[in-house]
Amino acid sequence: MKRIMTIMAMLCLVFGAFAATKTKTLVSPNGKIKVEITIGNRLTLSVFQGDEQILKDCPLSLQLGKEQFGVNPKLSKTKLSKVNEVIKPIVPLKYAEVANRANQLTLAFKGGISIDLRAYDNGMAYRFVINKGKGQIDVVNEGLELNLPEPFTAHISETGGFGTSYENPYTHVSTEELDAEDEMTYLPILMETPRGTKVLFSESDVRDYPHMFLAPTGENRFSACFPKSPETWEPYGDRGWKVTKERNCIARTNARRTLPWRFAVIGTDADIATNQMEVVLGGKCELEDTSWIKPGQVCWDWWNHWTIWGVDFESGINNNTYKYIIDCASKYGVDYILLDEGWNKRVEDPFTTRDEINVKELVEYGKQKNVGVMLWLSWLTVERHMDLIPYYAKMGIKGLKIDFMDHSDQWMVNYYERIARECAKNHLLVDFHGSFKPAGLEQRLPNIISYEGVRGMEQGGGCKPENSIWLPFMRNAVGPMDFTPGSMQSAQPEDNRGTGSLPMGGGTRAYQMALYVCFESGLQMLADSPTRYLREDECTRFISSVPTTWDDTRVLAAKAGDYYVVAKRKGTKWFIGAITGDKPQDLDISLDFLKDGGHMTYFQDGRNAHRIAVDYKRVEQNVTPQSHIKIHLVRNGGWCAVIE
Repeated sequence: MKRIMTIMAMLCLVFGAFAATKTKTLVSPNGKIKVEITIGNRLTLSVFQGDEQILKDCPLSLQLGKEQFGVNPKLSKTKLSKVNEVIKPIVPLKYAEVANRANQLTLAFKGGISIDLRAYDNGMAYRFVINKGKGQIDVVNEGLELNLPEPFTAHISETGGFGTSYENPYTHVSTEELDAEDEMTYLPILMETPRGTKVLFSESDVRDYPHMFLAPTGENRFSACFPKSPETWEPYGDRGWKVTKERNCIARTNARRTLPWRFAVIGTDADIATNQMEVVLGGKCELEDTSWIKPGQVCWDWWNHWTIWGVDFESGINNNTYKYIIDCASKYGVDYILLDEGWNKRVEDPFTTRDEINVKELVEYGKQKNVGVMLWLSWLTVERHMDLIPYYAKMGIKGLKIDFMDHSDQWMVNYYERIARECAKNHLLVDFHGSFKPAGLEQRLPNIISYEGVRGMEQGGGCKPENSIWLPFMRNAVGPMDFTPGSMQSAQPEDNRGTGSLPMGGGTRAYQMALYVCFESGLQMLADSPTRYLREDECTRFISSVPTTWDDTRVLAAKAGDYYVVAKRKGTKWFIGAITGDKPQDLDISLDFLKDGGHMTYFQDGRNAHRIAVDYKRVEQNVTPQSHIKIHLVRNGGWCAVIE
């Protein structure tokens, strides 16, 4: 009898658990994306596109102090709502107007924790909301397991630790080959289902909180992990730092706040490349006056090693060289020049310049030529000398390139915001290098005009088109990217033996030119020597005419890892860029996006560009909306055009 009673009690517990389990469903406005959140003895998330499952029973949890949310959560209230607005980005990298349209489900649980869940036509997003009253609270951990229903192909950036410059090349691997012994990855990651559906996973609206990393755990799963919140730290050298004491939490933060959005963009290659999820989830602009924020192009010195020849002065880090760079920028209508590392005697001292440099004189010379001046600084120098911001702003400097942060814990995330706010007060643009990827801050503080966090051309021969072809679908798919293109001494990868004074850039000449259309950055660098740009006048005139902000974007052809063809409009002009990786491509492109006919000037790979990468051809022709263009891209090749 006792045994029977025990069995009956166990059955009651089991059936009671099933009865208590609830599944809430949210569907996107077009009905294609479905999100299910199951509330039982744990909280899990599943995502579908049509009849294809994208994520399966992904556990969500949150540990606040000693409280563990996600184990037997008690739902107290649900609310359905709609998000329907039009956002006009201050620095529009794809569209002048961005639709933010989604269905939202808010689930409030006992204990002061809620979850906001959104279903978009091209994906989904969720975030935790904490409502624990006044004061601060320790977020010990935020739990997420990305459970894939079957093996996907994952495109990831492996890293051995939380200290990273976010510049690692991409790794392409089946998720069934990954296990807990493999390195973690930073975001974003791109995955491909067996049906070919693409899934981009990243985050936005990260504030007073660390960035997320993902660690493989085997069985087609990734688990979220975060750097702990630093309590004390000390510098080493002129740009490094080490944490000397960590808190036992990932964030000590306000007890009443929203946590970052976690989002997945789901669809075709073109859907991924044109998505604006990071933008719509990033938050509202917090600056009352943004009229002074001027995106543009920049003549850059460091990559070309201050190399100028055929002149009657010794080139290098001196005012004569920078005046020559200003003259070149002025000739082609380039907005800014940048003084990179080397302009001051010691990196630690931002106020004492080299004897050959007079910043104020260069600012005044630039004003005469309608060219602004920007300065490079290490993050540690800025942290130690915050007074340099008003000092150089008063002198007329237009912006700062701040470098070598290489961390994304709570303290460093807050550093970005502190610096950006101080620069905004003084009308200075900010370009973060040695940085994490965009995660919404540049939407709230749009004087953050770009971020590096990419394996760009400064990596020399380590920057290969076979890796860069992924950027429109990964790194640039989550915000501005300072790749620093523009090599006139183009080289196929096996020939890329550039030195400091005579550097080479991977890919063909047409490829390097097309990057100005394909890649997006509020500050777009011209990385090569003024001497080369002046000698390659027709190429320079094209790249310097390419805008850095856009009214409209249309992907004309795309296959992640193989090719990318995009048309972008500014006013009445359309620009088209096409790039490929290490395989040649033949593409047929329709111009049916045009309203009227026009005159097209285009640059294509030359007959021998597959071997001699500088070989290109310039062609002109009239086109109509009925026109089709046949594009041949050699390996690591490109094609670019303007229609007016």
